[in-house]
Amino acid sequence: MPSRWRAEPAAIRPMLASLAAPPLAQPGLVYEPKYDGIRALVDVRPPARKGADPVVALYSRNGREKHVQFPGIVRTLAAMARRLPGPVLLDAEIVAVDRTGTPLGFQHIQQRIHLTSPAEIERAERLQPTALIAFDLLRDGDEDLRSDPLAARRLRLQARVRPDARQRRWVRLSELAADDGHALLERARRDGWEGLIVKDGDSIYQSGKRTPAWRKLKLLEQQEFVVGGWTEPRESRAHFGALLVGYYDDARLRWAGSVGTGFDQAELVRVGRLLRDRETRESPFADRVRTAERAHWVRPDLVAEVRFTEWTSDGLLRQPVYLGMREDKEATSVRRERRRAKGRGQRAKVKGEGEREGKGEKAKGSGPPRHRNRREVGTGTGPVIDQLTALEASGKDGEIALPNGDLLRVTNLRKVFWPKAGLTKGDLLRYYAEVAPMLLPAVDDRPLVMRRFPNGVDGPAFYQQRHPEDVPQGVRRAVLPAGVDPITEEGPRDRLIGGSLTTLLYMAQIAAISQDPWFSRVADPLHMDYAAIDLDPGDGATFARVLDVARWVKDVLDRFRIPAWPKTSGASGMHIYIPLPAATTYDTGQLLGRMIATMVADEHPKAATVVRAVRSRPHGTVYVDFLQNILGKTLATAYSARASEYAGVSTPLTWNEVERGVDPRDFTIETAPARFRAAGDLWTAFRTAKPVDLAALTSR
Repeated sequence: MPSRWRAEPAAIRPMLASLAAPPLAQPGLVYEPKYDGIRALVDVRPPARKGADPVVALYSRNGREKHVQFPGIVRTLAAMARRLPGPVLLDAEIVAVDRTGTPLGFQHIQQRIHLTSPAEIERAERLQPTALIAFDLLRDGDEDLRSDPLAARRLRLQARVRPDARQRRWVRLSELAADDGHALLERARRDGWEGLIVKDGDSIYQSGKRTPAWRKLKLLEQQEFVVGGWTEPRESRAHFGALLVGYYDDARLRWAGSVGTGFDQAELVRVGRLLRDRETRESPFADRVRTAERAHWVRPDLVAEVRFTEWTSDGLLRQPVYLGMREDKEATSVRRERRRAKGRGQRAKVKGEGEREGKGEKAKGSGPPRHRNRREVGTGTGPVIDQLTALEASGKDGEIALPNGDLLRVTNLRKVFWPKAGLTKGDLLRYYAEVAPMLLPAVDDRPLVMRRFPNGVDGPAFYQQRHPEDVPQGVRRAVLPAGVDPITEEGPRDRLIGGSLTTLLYMAQIAAISQDPWFSRVADPLHMDYAAIDLDPGDGATFARVLDVARWVKDVLDRFRIPAWPKTSGASGMHIYIPLPAATTYDTGQLLGRMIATMVADEHPKAATVVRAVRSRPHGTVYVDFLQNILGKTLATAYSARASEYAGVSTPLTWNEVERGVDPRDFTIETAPARFRAAGDLWTAFRTAKPVDLAALTSR
């Protein structure tokens, strides 16, 4: 006897998938594309009486109403509701689509979520179409189907949701494959999907639960690379530390990074012998190779198979793992393999569409792609946020599963970190999980300095440069060469290195509130990637005065054609960053900062100063600090939370915003994510910008 539906639709929470690895073929399993949109529970009710209107409501994963933002979908569902024998509750995904109906990435829909103005919503409908893709049925009339098997629910869904050809523009059913996911996975690899969702056909629907009955099959990149060298081993390792690998771009061997994991002892011995037999004196790479350990070069005729998560914004491999040598592949034939760009080429077919597959758009140019945001603000981290919320609500400690498969133990999530704002450690972790796609490229491969606040921002804090304690799997550490590390005392020299969600959340777990990276990378610590001017208001100086000084800095920058990007500090000041060319020393970067700061202070002595001693600065002035440009010094990075009393966030700005004026208190860990969803990653332009021409600057 079917259960009777008694629940309030707005109170239902969707069932969630686990990260446990599923098989690619197994009787009874159902394989679906993993759509990159907004999860929605959809309440559709036919007219209650003759002459009445249907009822349609869209609820997000946390129960918030979203029907106002998607009027085209709502109108279509209302038309379909008139044919229904009774109410239904659908589990679905709202996705952006292109003009051919191809689903796009989350970045194309993120701004729709928060629109409230009818004019803006209608404009968004015209500029960026959306569709609702339904994949489950929880309610059918008065029946609660959640205790029925998935296969039975799907059959009922197909009987109830039957859009005609015109309605399929707005409402569709998900594609699925039963028992064998190989063909669907091949399309996912070819067309750049995030992956697949694999479901047990006999599973019941467990509202709000994360269960292995539904599993994510996330895609990893894999291809061959040419071995061009190796690095010296470190500590107890023998034979070699990492392979230096690359690919051919025309006749030039491009460096793709270092591969140091995936070797057992026997393979270390075997590959070490192959390397020594091929050792040469000259690097085969066309690029400058940056390594922390001494590099050796080889004749580039070995080909290694490597698995990795993605390409970094610098065109290097992220989290590469060695799989083996390929003797069937000519080294000169190895090229960088480019998956179709997600957001244009994602072709997750839906029931009722034609058989023709979209071709997508090929990546343009031969340079490395920009860092691909996983939700822009949040794709792939939504489940992490859900786990953190559930643990904090329960008052318990526990492990959270991260998208890369790492497990991280988190504790004391209810501990108040910002007393005046009433914000907790759990709030900090959720903030970092949401903005990780924007923040991680800014700290990628950089040593991090920690300032820890174990009892919140009103309690005592301490700086920690090194981190000798045991860390969870996935937290990256490195030891800098003794002649490079500014800390000279004896003892463990491990430093945390940025770039992974695991490291970011682990640092928040140990109460390191801000993310403070070096101005250089671990592979080349003596050379800066950027210089910075830190505008620090003294006693009597308002933020309006800080903005004045920032505008005057911009005047000097423009005078010498120096590119620069501004951001709030997250506290009371501002930071202005200047991209530098490769191999720029810290002395050069500091000299550039000194020149700019001194000119501003000389031209505006009543408002700006370069006097370092606080007591000697004129009252009401802003300290134009260029002395952060020293090896081992740091500033809070873009998108970093801060220990300011209002829980500020270091927020990238446009120069137009600096000209108009902003209030830094508008950007907190509560409010900043909405801005980032609307404005996008403004710091991408800085990270990918053409650096200042130091030679031309010197001549001027």
